[in-house]
Amino acid sequence: MNERYDGTSRRRLLQAGALGAGAVVTPGVFNAVTASATGPTGRIDTEHPQFTLAVVPDTQYQFDQDRGDAAPLTATFRYLIDQRTEQNIVFVAHLGDVVENALASEFAQADPVFRLLERARFPYSVLAGNHDIDGSKDDTRGPSPYLDTFNPRRFRWMPTYGGSTANGYNSYHVFRAAGRQWLLLAMDWRPSDASFAWARAVIKAHPKLPVILTIHELVNADHGNPVAYFSAHGNRVWDQLVDGNDQIFLTLNGHYWPPGRVTRKNAAGNDVHLHITNYQDRYYGGSGMVRLYHFDLARNTIDVETISPWIMAQDPARRNELAEAEIELSDDTNRFSVPIDFAARFAGFAPEPVRPARPAKQLVIPGTAAYWRFDGPVTDKVLDHSGHANDLTRVQLSNDLPTASAEYHPDQPGHASWLFPGGKNPARGGYLKTVDNAPLNAMTFPDGYTIEAFVKLANDGQDHAWEGLFTRLGTGRDAAKTGSDPDEPAAKLGFSGGLQVQWAVYPVDRNETFTNWGHEQRAGEWFHLAIVNDGRHSVVYVDSSELLRNPATPSNGLATAGKPWLVGAGHYANEIDQAFAGHIGELRVVARALKPAQFLNA
Repeated sequence: MNERYDGTSRRRLLQAGALGAGAVVTPGVFNAVTASATGPTGRIDTEHPQFTLAVVPDTQYQFDQDRGDAAPLTATFRYLIDQRTEQNIVFVAHLGDVVENALASEFAQADPVFRLLERARFPYSVLAGNHDIDGSKDDTRGPSPYLDTFNPRRFRWMPTYGGSTANGYNSYHVFRAAGRQWLLLAMDWRPSDASFAWARAVIKAHPKLPVILTIHELVNADHGNPVAYFSAHGNRVWDQLVDGNDQIFLTLNGHYWPPGRVTRKNAAGNDVHLHITNYQDRYYGGSGMVRLYHFDLARNTIDVETISPWIMAQDPARRNELAEAEIELSDDTNRFSVPIDFAARFAGFAPEPVRPARPAKQLVIPGTAAYWRFDGPVTDKVLDHSGHANDLTRVQLSNDLPTASAEYHPDQPGHASWLFPGGKNPARGGYLKTVDNAPLNAMTFPDGYTIEAFVKLANDGQDHAWEGLFTRLGTGRDAAKTGSDPDEPAAKLGFSGGLQVQWAVYPVDRNETFTNWGHEQRAGEWFHLAIVNDGRHSVVYVDSSELLRNPATPSNGLATAGKPWLVGAGHYANEIDQAFAGHIGELRVVARALKPAQFLNA
């Protein structure tokens, strides 16, 4: 094993120690402000949840003695360099069969094309296909023009390069993207048993890294049926490497055509996505086609597209008919999405760390008017952690009591919640209300406010339309407001029949209600909710994202009749119409506008 390092050099470890974990980067010079890597041609963001892996299949007909043309692959590499920043392209993987006849003269033609990536400090991998070497032998074959061109020395400049087998034909890279490290194996056309053992050892040495396997042959597909299947050699690769290594979640190979894909369960019972991509049978030897794997960890999806940058760059008026059909392959086999719950898929070897619980005193920031946490047993009284004595007392509408729950939002400071079994017709369950002498009851918030809650709405199939989460007892009429419907609550944070967030209030300076609307929430899923008023306008946030339907007309403060606030209930004309159904983790009221970076889930 020609080992350079285990994927993280001492220099980069020192950077990480000095600048934080986000400072471990791929090629170039670290930018401490943007946590990105900079090269001569652009910058990639190693922490952004979206990134692109570029995959280049068989290019052999472009380097075929005196019959080839380097222009398509040259255009592809220049396109990737140009698009590196915009598409956050972190790595380029070639799938083998670089040339047609394994001749030194052919590799001499290909060599300067790959130098384009090197001059741009763009990390890439390459592996030997059967046309690059003596395909009758495994990777113990010894010297070859391929190895003269793509030997381990060529890759040592790359911060991603981890090492190679002693024979030089297999290598691995570790690159950083979406805030984590990924391991990519580039395996020979025919790995020996020793090389499979090497690959297993590399994976074992990186036990928490998801692994992408690139190899020249693994699965095949038939014309008219894009469902891929194993070749005889593919079965060997599966048995010796993929099946027993749960970290391998994606495999990419060329060699055969047409393209296809299949998903197979490994020994751990998890999905492995196996893709074949090769276009050498198409116009102009594949026209320099490149597969772009757009990873999106926020959406739990890999979006895949297949394009020919060489044809894209041609003058449309001069483009021939065959080229016109190859600009972008838009059929389902070449343009598709792969849904992957990355956290769940990687949980067996790299479980996401649980965010530690944070004590309440850390969250009592300047301006905190009230702060309640439901992270203990159900009691008749819930203390206000703000120190302002806005304690809550429990009120029961029926024998259906709230219960303590171990469930909580992953970003919630307190690791628990209460489950409220509310309902209506008649109102049942229970709720909480501030004590009669609570200072919060009289507050009008002239300088603005922020109300936050961690919530999971009940997914019980029952009708909970217009249930209240946080409501001010007392009507508009009680607060000397006669506009709109004066029997409506002075202030109510609740949910419509369509589970849309609604913040409807009588401001101090207006005689009618002002209403903010959110989008429909999903029952049975945790979310963080915040209402922020800066003294003039109120804005609704869900999971720190500003929503749309916020009134532009100015309004100030919250009208009050001096009556208690209700947690887990709403009312009409001071009559409780139903109790809240679902989980409440905690709720905080701050007498000023907070930015999302100051929210409880920040």
